[in-house]
Amino acid sequence: MSLVTVDLADRTPVRAVAPEQPRGASLAAPLFRIWRRRYLFATVFALVMGLAIAALMNITPQYVATGSVIVAEAEPGAHNASMAWIQKIGDPADIESQILVIRSPRLLRLAIDAGLAAPVLAECRYAAGGGRPGPISEKKDAACTKLTSDRNALVEYLQKRYSVLSSGRSRIITIGYRSPLPETAQTMTNALIEAFLDDQREAQASSRKAASDWLHTEINQLDASIRADETRIQTFRRRKGLVKGTNAPISAERLTSISQQLSAAEAAKADAAARLGEIESRGARGAETAPAVLASPTIGALKQQLSGVAAQLANQSTLLGANHPAIRALTTERASLRERIDQEVRNVTQGLRKSYDASNALAQALRTQLDNAKTEAAAAMDDEASIEGMVRNAEIQRTRYADLVKRAGELETERRILTGSTRLVSLAELPQEPFSPKAVPFLAGGIVLAGVLAAAAALLRDYTDQRVRTPGQLMAGTGAPVFAQLPRLEPRGLMGRLSDRRRDLDLPEALARARVDPVMQTVLRNLHAHLVLAGGGESRVILVTSSKPREGKSFTAFALAGIGAASGRRVLVIECDLRRPNFDASLGLGRGPGLVGVLRGEIAPAEAVVSAGRFDVIPAGTPTSESTDLLMSERMVEFLRWTRRYDLVLLDSPPTSVLMDASMLARHADGVLCCARYGRSQLSDIVETVGNLRRAGGVVLGIAMTMVRAGRQPTYDVMRLPEPRHAGDAR
Repeated sequence: MSLVTVDLADRTPVRAVAPEQPRGASLAAPLFRIWRRRYLFATVFALVMGLAIAALMNITPQYVATGSVIVAEAEPGAHNASMAWIQKIGDPADIESQILVIRSPRLLRLAIDAGLAAPVLAECRYAAGGGRPGPISEKKDAACTKLTSDRNALVEYLQKRYSVLSSGRSRIITIGYRSPLPETAQTMTNALIEAFLDDQREAQASSRKAASDWLHTEINQLDASIRADETRIQTFRRRKGLVKGTNAPISAERLTSISQQLSAAEAAKADAAARLGEIESRGARGAETAPAVLASPTIGALKQQLSGVAAQLANQSTLLGANHPAIRALTTERASLRERIDQEVRNVTQGLRKSYDASNALAQALRTQLDNAKTEAAAAMDDEASIEGMVRNAEIQRTRYADLVKRAGELETERRILTGSTRLVSLAELPQEPFSPKAVPFLAGGIVLAGVLAAAAALLRDYTDQRVRTPGQLMAGTGAPVFAQLPRLEPRGLMGRLSDRRRDLDLPEALARARVDPVMQTVLRNLHAHLVLAGGGESRVILVTSSKPREGKSFTAFALAGIGAASGRRVLVIECDLRRPNFDASLGLGRGPGLVGVLRGEIAPAEAVVSAGRFDVIPAGTPTSESTDLLMSERMVEFLRWTRRYDLVLLDSPPTSVLMDASMLARHADGVLCCARYGRSQLSDIVETVGNLRRAGGVVLGIAMTMVRAGRQPTYDVMRLPEPRHAGDAR
């Protein structure tokens, strides 16, 4: 910091380069800023925490009941799942589509149909009353009643309270409902789960029912077609005479029968012809020996009788003569038997001839019938071929009919035992503890939020705060050097040391404390040295001013006066605040004409001087509103010329932002010392003050920062010397 006075009126202020921050400053700087705004931090923190506690006490507890279902699961018995089904299992897109189905208004309406209007109405009225018993307003009651009549409004109401989420990467979907009533939460959750499961079963059952209905339609049509074909076949058979026999069609059996009969007739004819031929070939006498004749029992009996009569005749002939009556009788009997045998042979021959003729006639008739039967059989075969085609078609239809009946039975069985690809994991249980608000997380969140908001408010307030805190700010903004940083004089007691917003000390008390404060004395000596070196050792008239009231200019003037007087200089302090003077009241100097009387010509300057111990003081005197005119007068110039008899003259002016008095005085002063209060003076006000003083013709020597926090003043303390040692002490 240069000790040479430089007029920087025409110099463009430059921004001070921030010094390199030490390690850990990135964290310490925000903490320091928050500590600097700790009152704002504490206020915002307490306010947010109060709101959080009030919200915790007034928010209606919410209960959440949850249940879960598993989707895309293979049906019972489906051991050989298709590739499409395998790809479907665990597919996130399929899970998401199921979630959208559950949240769809259609499914919510299905759940509403299960009788959810009454629980929703009770929940709405409970929430409208804030969870407190008692009637609610008509407007709220009407809004709740509307839910029971307007299904769209009820669907929107439920969509805000249902939560449908997938459980990680699994196929389980969790369904929940939030309600201030635990029973309602359980009822609503289970209603939606049941509606979803029923809808899934109905969706799959409907497809099977449609297939079953189609199968039954086809079965009925096939049954009617089969019946019509059978009727047509029977009608054709009856029309064509294609009556079935025992083992074959009647025409075939008839042809077979005629063939058999014809064979039998031919055989009988041949047999009769053979026998007749034997008889005729043997002649009249030899016919008796023919097998056919011998086969006749009558002829056999007659021959036996004839043999007996012949034997008797032979016996009698030996005894009797030819004319013996016995011989004659036997001869007659023998002739009679022969006659009868011949007659029987003729009868046998005639019978064989008749048998032959009958067999021949039968064979001819059967042959005619056989020809007719063959013709009929051929026609019947053609008809049977036609019938076989009809029967084949009927059999195909019967087979299809049997397959359709079997499939219809399977579909009906599946529909009755169908569980679907979605099944229940667990229904919602009655919640015992409220889901929100939970005291510990809620208060923890409140603490975090309060801390964040309070820190944000403190940092924002600190970053947007342009109040003076470092010399670099003033040097960069004004281009003027900072001569000194006057420490704040701490009030007595622990609380006074811990507080930044402690009361300002009265001027007499502050001056008394400054005289015994070593740091303050060191800083004041440095400031006095700057002012002396800036004047080259000659008498100096220094204007001490500030941009706003209560920024320490009066204290600085008196403290500098004390330091100057202690160094052997004659010092005069002049109160130039003619509108609101306070020297007489603060220092007990007594009311007198003062500077106002001098400027009005009522008294001489020497008469206005009041001794304040080691230095002199000229108070302002009687307050006046003509301060600017008086300070601009020629008497003020003559008065300042008179003050040159002192080594150091300090002019305590009013703030520059209030009056133009300081600007008027700056033209006549040798230099200006601006005071800026640490943590209160705005940088923009200081910059404007310095600029106005320079434009008025004043020379701004430097700036003194007042009421700086303790420990921020650069000092060079006196080294402690060792205690003197005596010769007798060394042993």
